[in-house]
Amino acid sequence: MNPHNTLPEFSARPSADDVQAVDRIPTRTLLEALAKIYEYALVTDSSGRVLWRSDGLVELCGGEKFRVGCEVKTLLHLLPGFSRPEQAFELRSRLRRDGFLTKAIVELSDENEESIPIEVNVVPVSDQPGERPFYVVIARPADFENPLARLAEQSPGGSMKSILDDAPDAILAVDARGFVVYANAAAERLVGHSGSQIVDRPVAALLHDAADLERLVSSIGVERQVSEWELTLTRRDGRVTRIAASARSRTLDDGTFDGTVLCLRDITDRHQAATELSKKNAELEHCISTLAHDLRSPLVGLLGFSRLLRQDYGNLLDDTGTHFVDRIEQAGRTMEDLIHDLLELSRIGQPGERKALVNPTSVLYQLHAELKPRLEAAGIELELPHDPPLVYCDRTRLYQVFSNLIGNAIDHMGACDEPRIAVSIFEEDGVSHIAVRDSGRGIDSEHHEQVFEAFQSLGPPKDGRTGAGIGLAIVKKIAEMHGGRAWLDSSSGCGTTFHVTFLRPST
Repeated sequence: MNPHNTLPEFSARPSADDVQAVDRIPTRTLLEALAKIYEYALVTDSSGRVLWRSDGLVELCGGEKFRVGCEVKTLLHLLPGFSRPEQAFELRSRLRRDGFLTKAIVELSDENEESIPIEVNVVPVSDQPGERPFYVVIARPADFENPLARLAEQSPGGSMKSILDDAPDAILAVDARGFVVYANAAAERLVGHSGSQIVDRPVAALLHDAADLERLVSSIGVERQVSEWELTLTRRDGRVTRIAASARSRTLDDGTFDGTVLCLRDITDRHQAATELSKKNAELEHCISTLAHDLRSPLVGLLGFSRLLRQDYGNLLDDTGTHFVDRIEQAGRTMEDLIHDLLELSRIGQPGERKALVNPTSVLYQLHAELKPRLEAAGIELELPHDPPLVYCDRTRLYQVFSNLIGNAIDHMGACDEPRIAVSIFEEDGVSHIAVRDSGRGIDSEHHEQVFEAFQSLGPPKDGRTGAGIGLAIVKKIAEMHGGRAWLDSSSGCGTTFHVTFLRPST
């Protein structure tokens, strides 16, 4: 580990172009990760302009050769002083042909003109697809002897190594300097290289995406296990593979850091299925939105003409005719509510929502005032929490959650001795937990999942109104879009409690 490596700085007064070059570094955290792991490294843009170099490389080959902001003719001129011109030609040809270099041995001259054999790895890294790459150059002394993977020494006869060799998941062991010291057979299949082409290479050479590289290098040397994350790996044959990765550090008996074990799993099929599902959901939501808008125009006409029929010809209609007009208007208003709910369902999660820490008290008091006539008519007591914790959510969506849950309880709790609805909000395990409990007729367990599906209703409301059956589907989607979930606890005749959670931002 090399905690004393410095981050980008100029050794002379920079020009405007130099400042722009350094500003093009995708993320400062990537440089911080590289500086901690690799003793001899530098970063350059596609034209060979130095953006950053480690202190160790400066000491090895001389500071003026790696001045930040300086520009060189070709990438390999970043390592000047080749003692054999034919060697330089060969490496430049390889770099031009492949776009990268691995385990290339070059002989450089130091400030005293003494020959220094070093191993060079050149990794192209892209910040955005289609953008010209910048380059990460990682070096080390050519005579450096990488220790054998201690994984083989974990048990007598190398049984641990045998188990890892046969493991279905790809496993890489990375030493404290960021170089691979072990790769099992699954790793060879995953990367598309033989073990000899993986071992002794810097682990950074496996990736070419800036964000993925930053996350991978940042996981090296972390004292705790790093939870699973996803990255994109380009195989030797050019096939792009989606990977789920996790990392765990290894320490010696004396507690010193010994390396990191990476576990990689191919999730390309799962990722493609999720992408395709997301695409189809987006298409479905667009279809719903378009359909709902298109239905509004004829519906407005239907309700308008039924209203004119009542106003202008009401005295000519008998009781049956008046009943028919009432049914037309009732069906029209039901369809209007359905269209409104469909639009709301399709809009959840779209750009424009603003998640923030919201005080639910103001939302609940506003809703209580709006629902007061319905509550009094049904004789229902609504109990609200006192000084509840803040909820991380879009305020409008939080209002919809409370409105649908409380409104659903009013409509479906049924007859009971002491009709009551209680709202509670509390925090647990990094989430905000909302519970809306009623003292009503309850819901059989066989219907617990069904009630959250669109167009599914708990039964006819006690006031005879026809619901659209979308309210609880909206609640579920809002919860999921905020990193939480929705469920209920209930049994027939024992009331119902609806639960909704929202993930709170990490501090």
